[in-house]
Order: sequence, then structure tokens, then C-alpha cells
Amino acid sequence: MTCEAEPAPRVTVDPHDLALTDENVPRLAWYHTSTQPDWPTQDLDPAAQLTQETRQRMGGDAHVARWAERQRAKALHVGTYEAAIHNMLRRIDDQGDRGAQFYLYRVRLVPTISVRQGWLIDPSNFVGDVVLNEVCPPGTDVARYLNYHEDPGAISLALGRTAIDSTQRVAIPMTAEEQPSWVIEAIRELDSASVTSPSPSGTRPLGRRRAPSPRTSTAREFAVSLTDQLPVNLRWQFESAAGFSDDLLPEEWTRYVRGMMDLILDPSRILRALDNEPIRQH
Repeated sequence: MTCEAEPAPRVTVDPHDLALTDENVPRLAWYHTSTQPDWPTQDLDPAAQLTQETRQRMGGDAHVARWAERQRAKALHVGTYEAAIHNMLRRIDDQGDRGAQFYLYRVRLVPTISVRQGWLIDPSNFVGDVVLNEVCPPGTDVARYLNYHEDPGAISLALGRTAIDSTQRVAIPMTAEEQPSWVIEAIRELDSASVTSPSPSGTRPLGRRRAPSPRTSTAREFAVSLTDQLPVNLRWQFESAAGFSDDLLPEEWTRYVRGMMDLILDPSRILRALDNEPIRQH
């Protein structure tokens, strides 16, 4: 319709999605990724890590208390396995979570939850937040919405902590014993590539940007070639997550990238690992 992204036509739900049947919602497994090892935190205190200087910049303790209350009023989000992995890649790419340890959660809901009728168009704001009582009126525990941003077209849920019955958790990406041929080749080429950036040639100034080393360039070429195997809407975020720096060991980098690939291309291995994890009741 226009060149702007906001009013552009978007995806819609599959009318045969099992999650559209109210009775199925608590029977299905739902997923979430987080850097929190105890998600969802039962006694969440958003202000716990704020320094006194930050509190003063926010306007003092009264302002901090109101801010913390708004944070606690936010809905939790769960969705498909694909949406959970997409969420992790998005956070690595644009929320500064590169290098953080992520956890994949399988979520089971309380069997007696009340599900809001129908589904909503993605109600999240530009940072992904949803105020729980705006989508779940009194007497409603869960609201379905069409996810625009992660696994677009799939149903995700906005819910409160009391709707969660249990979770299982694995740290991701996961390592694997066997090494595909590209891993062996990548380690060999990275080991032989120099970590010294080439000297600038000619009279054209390079500014403050330093040319990448041959090793970094080689890793980037491998990352780009691997993206051809991935769904098109994950490629640029995967490339960002697979970024290389010369302080990384080639074995460390390939192990991480291999694990990220498996999250997308071999989900059955990840789900089997979840099957063997203890169930944490909430």
C-alpha cells in the first residue's frame, strides 16, 4: 500500500491452528527463551539491580517504585518453539544480548485457566511489552495473539505467572559430539588465517574503522554460506549472532555456530533434551 512498514499488509493466523480451540490451549506445550535461569521469577524485583546513582537519575525512590510496579504489570509471553528461537536471535541482534547464556523453557499451563475468546492482533509495543490487564480482563488468565515479530503468523500467548503450572529448561545452544564436514573445514581454515588486519593501501582514509583480519573475514564467509540453509526471515539475525572476533578460538566459534544451526535445523534433538529435564512446578 505504501513504502512504510507499519501499515503494510501482514500475515494472518492459520484457521486450523490447534491453539484456536480453547480446550487445546492448556494441553499444548508452549515455549520461551530467556537469559534468566529461573524464569519466571516468582518474587520479581525489577529495581533490585539499580544503583543509587541510577535511582537518582530516575527521579528518586518514589519514581523507581512506580517504574517497578509497571514492570511487574507486564504480561509474560510464550509461543511456538520457532517463536522462542526467533526471540533469542532478535535479542542477540538488537538488544545487546550477544554472549549471554540463554535458556529454552517448555511451559505447561494450569489445566483450569480461562482463555480470552478469539485472538488479538499482536498487542505488543515497539519494545515487545504488553500490559497484562489490558489484554486479560478480570476472570481471564490467557490471551491469544497473532505474533507479527517472531514466527510470524503463529499464535502466541500473553499471560500472568499464575497461569503457568510447570516448566522444563535447557541451556542453549547445545553442544554435539559429532562434527559435520563444514566444522572441520572451518576450523582448519580459521587456524591458518592471520589475525593481523591488513595495512591500509592508497591515500584514501579509512577513518576509525579498522579492516577485519583475514580470520574474521573467513569466519564471516562461512557464516554467510550457512545462512543459505535457514528460513529467509532468520538469516540476517543469525549472521549477527554468528559474528566472529579474533579473541575467539576457532573451535569455540564453530561449536557455538553449530549449536545455533541445530536449534533451527534439528529441533528434535533439542526437544528430546527437554524431555529428560526435571519438571519444575510453579
